[in-house]
Amino acid sequence: MLTYEAVGIRHWVICAVAATFLVCLLSASLGAQEASQADRQFQSAVAQYEAGHFNEATVQLEKLLQQMPESFDIHELLGLAYSAKSQDSKANLHLQKAVVLNPGSAPARTNLATNLVRMGKLESAEKEFKKAAELEPRNFDTNHNLAELYVRSGKVKDAVPFLEKAQQIDPSSYDNGYDLSLTYLMTGRLGDARQLIQGLLRRKDTAELHNLLAEVEEKDGKFVEAATQYELAAYKDPSESNLFDWGSELLLHRTLDPAVEVFQHATERYPNSPRLMVGLGMALYSRGNYDQAVKALLKGTDLNPSDPRCYYFLSKAYDSSPGQAEDVIERFRRFSELQPTNARASYYYAMSLWKGRRTQDPNLDLHKIETLLRTAIKLDSSLAEAHLQLGNLLSDQSKYAEAIPEYLRARELNPDLADVYYRLGQVYVRTGDKEHGQEQLQIYQKLREQHLADLDRQRAEIRQFVYAEKEGSTAKQ
Repeated sequence: MLTYEAVGIRHWVICAVAATFLVCLLSASLGAQEASQADRQFQSAVAQYEAGHFNEATVQLEKLLQQMPESFDIHELLGLAYSAKSQDSKANLHLQKAVVLNPGSAPARTNLATNLVRMGKLESAEKEFKKAAELEPRNFDTNHNLAELYVRSGKVKDAVPFLEKAQQIDPSSYDNGYDLSLTYLMTGRLGDARQLIQGLLRRKDTAELHNLLAEVEEKDGKFVEAATQYELAAYKDPSESNLFDWGSELLLHRTLDPAVEVFQHATERYPNSPRLMVGLGMALYSRGNYDQAVKALLKGTDLNPSDPRCYYFLSKAYDSSPGQAEDVIERFRRFSELQPTNARASYYYAMSLWKGRRTQDPNLDLHKIETLLRTAIKLDSSLAEAHLQLGNLLSDQSKYAEAIPEYLRARELNPDLADVYYRLGQVYVRTGDKEHGQEQLQIYQKLREQHLADLDRQRAEIRQFVYAEKEGSTAKQ
């Protein structure tokens, strides 16, 4: 199926090449005895190649090439042998020469194209694959290989007709059927994708087909059907990826109790999976189990300390459950040290210190918190939350004149941040500007009544995390 990796060199039926080699020798102005000896050497090289002894094969073929520098068969087999040794530059020289010697050979052009893919020369590879398809338009492999190249190059729409042609040539091909279904999904042809996948399932009931059908249903807005297919995929193959997809689908559509159950089972099976642990933390947080959410997210940060997304969810859960302050502070301190140029790392560390030691704690270092917030703003002046919290810190110390510009900047950066209006209104009132203060407080009330911005942002962040993880998993296949 489409994995976006280089297609492996196709080892065309060497015995057929070997069978014609002697005929070529006899027509190359060689004596019968000399031709017979060369044929034996070539047959030996073929045997070495087929046995996986590529070094021995290349040595024999290089010697033969000195006698017959214009032999298509020797160049072709030598190119395949060098390719098998991952010596792609050497292989390319001989595969190019083979095409020059026999331009009408579709297999030769396919071998050259595949070698060019491995060398990253996709445009040149496309030309050779297209020529092979022109030479043998009813050949399954030529159509399928060209389609894979188009997908690898990001030309998914261009891949579809060649996958369709390959499917017509060989409807029983599972891999081509899967690939075609995937391209239908990627190009929005959901009905065609669904129909093809259902047909494939009748012939071969696999977890990956149920997972792909789930993606089709999800994209088509049929969330119940999508969850059912993800569940079937996970039962057939309880892999880390399938369990993540199932739990994520439930979480995205706020079927929270089943989501928690799936992620709990998944983390027991795969305790070293960061994304499963984060998924469990998000599901617990969404359900209101904040203490348990913090514990899960702490584990998630330990499994992948450099992933900034986990810290976002940890910061949200910690806002509702400050009981594990020291553990949370330590994780945010570590994150700020791992990523000293990350504005949010400094911001999270500042907020964890302030949140965890806010209540009459003699160890509360307001100067350090202020320094961290100013560092975050210096690293990213567009971070509205940092401006808001710096304003809050200054306001709590009655430094109202310094706080107001921070609130105004936060409001400018994010007009939907309701707390800005509330805190700015309070500061205006305390500084005697009651008119502007009441105006800001009224805006705050309207924002709170119009929408639950925090919930909307939370859902958007969860969706972004899930989709990013799915894309990352696909790219690694």
